[in-house]
Amino acid sequence: MTPTISDKNLFKIPLSEPFISGNEWKYIKECLDAGWVSSVGSYVTRFEEMVAHYVDTKYAVATVNGTSALHVSLIACGVQPNDEVIVPTLTFIAPVNVVRYCTAHPILMDCNLDTLCIDVQKIINFISNHCEQRKNGYTYNKKTKRRIKAIIPVHIFGHPVDMQPLLALCAEYNIDIIEDATESLGSEYNGKKTGSFGKMGCFSFNGNKIITTGGGGMVVTDNINMAKRVRHLSTQAKRDHFEYDHDEIGYNYRLTNIQAAVGVAQMERIHEFINIKRSNASMYSDLLSEVKDVRFLWEGAHSRSNFWLYAIKVPKAHKKLLIDYLLSKNIQVRPIWKLIHTLPMYRDCQRYAIDNAIEAYDSCINLPCSVNLKKEEIEVVVENIKSYFAEGKAYANKHSNR
Repeated sequence: MTPTISDKNLFKIPLSEPFISGNEWKYIKECLDAGWVSSVGSYVTRFEEMVAHYVDTKYAVATVNGTSALHVSLIACGVQPNDEVIVPTLTFIAPVNVVRYCTAHPILMDCNLDTLCIDVQKIINFISNHCEQRKNGYTYNKKTKRRIKAIIPVHIFGHPVDMQPLLALCAEYNIDIIEDATESLGSEYNGKKTGSFGKMGCFSFNGNKIITTGGGGMVVTDNINMAKRVRHLSTQAKRDHFEYDHDEIGYNYRLTNIQAAVGVAQMERIHEFINIKRSNASMYSDLLSEVKDVRFLWEGAHSRSNFWLYAIKVPKAHKKLLIDYLLSKNIQVRPIWKLIHTLPMYRDCQRYAIDNAIEAYDSCINLPCSVNLKKEEIEVVVENIKSYFAEGKAYANKHSNR
């Protein structure tokens, strides 16, 4: 029986697992010994300061996960019910869901075929040809008459979005940029860290990210008022630290001190982790260059990716068969996310010129990418990919009618 993608323990080579090998246990013990285990404690502050310093922003606010970071960022930026927010159709679902949390409307945009990130040129075309600026300074969708308040560029698999033209566009049309940098901690565009370009940037520290706190997220910004607002919203909008006095609807979105302790230990090794990820990506790319039907996705111009997840493109006819083949060899791979515009709750949303994303979904596969992935394991993955294509039609014919 072929193991499923979720049967992690059955795989000799897992897709992405955390690497816990530093000061995690030491720092957790300090939290337990001191009794500071909840959402207040020195490690929360220390973790925030480390991330802000690393990304080169003035402020950082820790949250319970990346989704919560995106949610409170939208609220803090003033996204209102019936506003519109431009998001990619090729993404993990979180940045689209948070738009609906705010009872705003997503506009689904195509991706760039080289990096899989949101297609900035198509955003420019959409804003220029299908939107208008009004006297109040905001930009409105001509079709829906709704205000376009923000864009959420997602740095897919750690590859930075082409930010320079996007920044120029949004400055001209008064549209906020909230970066979904949840996959790209340490990635750079023109020498500047992702997360530091927009009005706010959001990170995730889920178990499969380049560093982890088990769960966890972070909002970074250079705007002190935005930082204060996010902190206020993430602590149940409590106005008084002694009395139970709240001045608006808030959220229980704070990170615990224990999780932050793990994050501090992980951040101490972020440079090492990124170097390993980039080295392994280069090895994959070199070895797979010998396979004519496979292309390893690389970073874009002016970018330095953290290569959080490794992705390859194969002919459409081979995608599912190759996935099944590798799973049968106890190598954990996965398809990329289903496109947002194909999901039932988002099929009625406005979309713009989506074709590249369809091609990407039909051809892309994620390969094992853990920080502790061994050279020998990469060689095993590549050898099995070569074996699949060497078997070619025989394997396809054998399995096509299953």
